[in-house]
Amino acid sequence: MKTFDWDAAGDVLPLLLNGFKVTLLATVLGILLAAVLGLAVAVAGRAPSRLLTVPVRAVTEFVRSTPLLVQLVGANAVFSSVEPLTIGIVVLGIHYAAYTSEVYRAGIDGVPKGQWEACRALSMSPRRTWQAVILPQAVRNVLPALGNYAISMFKETPFLAVITVQEMVFEARQYGTDHFAYTEAFTLAGLIFLVASYPTSLLMRKLEKRLGH
Repeated sequence: MKTFDWDAAGDVLPLLLNGFKVTLLATVLGILLAAVLGLAVAVAGRAPSRLLTVPVRAVTEFVRSTPLLVQLVGANAVFSSVEPLTIGIVVLGIHYAAYTSEVYRAGIDGVPKGQWEACRALSMSPRRTWQAVILPQAVRNVLPALGNYAISMFKETPFLAVITVQEMVFEARQYGTDHFAYTEAFTLAGLIFLVASYPTSLLMRKLEKRLGH
């Protein structure tokens, strides 16, 4: 039985930490893109014109119905001249925007009808109504859910390895292939994921309880 090689673990750790920077970058930029796009999709879905709502819903359903891995490989094949990390961030953002849009939709629907009626009574423009009244309340209510999606995205960044993005799991696999030390590389990668995601998960729970009161 192969024992855990601490020398190999010490050797691979700097590589994993470099890969973790890429993982973190992809997660932060990806969730920011998902948050902005998801909000745009949610608002567009409430537009009075079916010329806008039908295509938006069709694209959203398509994104939800296809695996992230397929989307990554397909986008990488179509946009082969674009840097893989950029493709990965955009695909992650679009993929999760399809889900965050539903979160926003629920948050918007959760705003009491009296708020809408009050805005109309004050003759507020639709833009002012959204910016000053509806969105601040809706976004506040969905922050914990957005945080949970950020954690999910973080844990799905290893899929970026299939398009040669040198994130943490890519580095672990590469080191394991070169040095036959898969156990050490992937064990440390898993521990880094745990150390990074578990405290964030606890923070989201606290935030959810706080906003729930």
